[in-house]
Amino acid sequence: YFPDTDDRFTGADSTRLLMEVKRIIEDEGYMVGNIDSTVIAEKPKLAKYIPAMKEKIAGILDILPGDIGIKATTNEKMGAIGRCEGIAAMASSIVCRRS
Repeated sequence: YFPDTDDRFTGADSTRLLMEVKRIIEDEGYMVGNIDSTVIAEKPKLAKYIPAMKEKIAGILDILPGDIGIKATTNEKMGAIGRCEGIAAMASSIVCRRS
């Protein structure tokens, strides 16, 4: 939906992208049940930001902050991430049909 080859998404606000994903999911008759995610980065250290991140995401998706798992880890100074050349993220979600 948001290819990195499309200039419209260069510097895009991730909250707007998440709102669009929510709209797409709901238009199909579903809702987000929960999210589990991991951010892999040497810097910045994210632990102190995780509660605010959960609140923000929960507010956009109309779910509880407790339904969102966000973990942060480093790459132990290995590879591009370890050299602070990038950040990686992985996420999964349970999506439920609305009743």
